[in-house]
Amino acid sequence: MDNIAILAGGDSTLLPRDHDVYVGVDGGCLKLLEQGLPLDMAVGDFDSVSETDLNKIRTQAKQVVQSVPEKNDTDLELTLKAVFEAYPEAAVTVYGAFGGRLDHFLSNIFLPTDPDLAPYMEQIQLVDGQNRLIYRPAGCHEIQPDPAMSYVGFMPVGEGRLEITGAKYPLHQENYFLKAMYGSNEFLDQPIQVSLDRGYLVIVYSKDRG
Repeated sequence: MDNIAILAGGDSTLLPRDHDVYVGVDGGCLKLLEQGLPLDMAVGDFDSVSETDLNKIRTQAKQVVQSVPEKNDTDLELTLKAVFEAYPEAAVTVYGAFGGRLDHFLSNIFLPTDPDLAPYMEQIQLVDGQNRLIYRPAGCHEIQPDPAMSYVGFMPVGEGRLEITGAKYPLHQENYFLKAMYGSNEFLDQPIQVSLDRGYLVIVYSKDRG
């Protein structure tokens, strides 16, 4: 399985140097090159870079996928579709997807709402210094703790009914209450069991700012 790092244009300080493939999204391409990392694929409409920088990207990228600014997909959505078309079994970590414009931030959280990306949701994670976000489809899942993170939150998308077992704050039929985001939960030295009857689940590992 290929391990692919996507840089979406935000903070690039966490980028590891041991991934198999590096992909830049729009201006994120330049940050990859600035760090001396390969630019295996460059994707975007590139409306945020100068013509000089675009020529640099075209010269140094192994593959360029350029779209027009007027499109239905965000640049990150377009990038993920291109990546999974080329690497359908890949494990993809997206860096630099939080912060910045709020509409982009929300689009990034709800990536599996796109039917073309939904089949790959379990292969995608979004990471920054305080957060790690993963997805799970409807069904029963075992959620493993992340030693680097203090808390875990669950956001069901699609009007599904969520159950949480084995966490500090369980959620069952007896104590069920409806919320968009069940945040600030914690692990109890064991995996957490979750079940969702429809839609998909956004799982957010997080920690306080150090």
